[in-house]
Amino acid sequence: MATPKHDVGVQEAHDHIDYSQRSQWLRAAVLGANDGLITVASLMMGVGAVKEDVKAMFLIGFAGLIAGACSMAIGEFVSVYSQLDIEVSQMKRDKLSMREMSEVVTMEKDEKLPNPVQAALASALAFSLGAIVPLLAAAFIGSYKVRLVVVSAAVSLALVIFGIVGAVLGGSSPANSCVRGLFGGWMAMGITFGLTKLIGSKGLAM
Repeated sequence: MATPKHDVGVQEAHDHIDYSQRSQWLRAAVLGANDGLITVASLMMGVGAVKEDVKAMFLIGFAGLIAGACSMAIGEFVSVYSQLDIEVSQMKRDKLSMREMSEVVTMEKDEKLPNPVQAALASALAFSLGAIVPLLAAAFIGSYKVRLVVVSAAVSLALVIFGIVGAVLGGSSPANSCVRGLFGGWMAMGITFGLTKLIGSKGLAM
């Protein structure tokens, strides 16, 4: 049975997708989302280890969201801008004559150069998106134990979703991406909760 021309065209287009073109913004977005999710959830779990008040958990989570989003954006902007400077300088050094130097501007337009603003915005937005998950999960639950369980479950589900989305966009294995994300998230929350609980049990003033 012959394959329809339309299906052949779609398959060819899929086969020719250059996933490396997505690496810059995808890396920033996936890193930002996972960092926001895990960082804020870990902060909230740490506070939850010594305080049962939902207000304390929410406030520390919200502060973590704002601080983390700003930090991610600034860090990505500085990092990617440095990368951009290096690549542009290298392009100019590769020119061996004044005639070739006149073509630098044209080359810069044609090359897929790093975009600092795009990376910064992607990181900040993704971090905020990830951080909102544990905040919403804890905001309306009064029971202390139920709140911890719901936050952990919501974070785990979000890690799976982010892992699948990142893998599909990057053309990699969803299973491997999900396992890495879940393991890292559980480890971060568990360590933060355990160490904070330990310190709190020593009678330090809170």
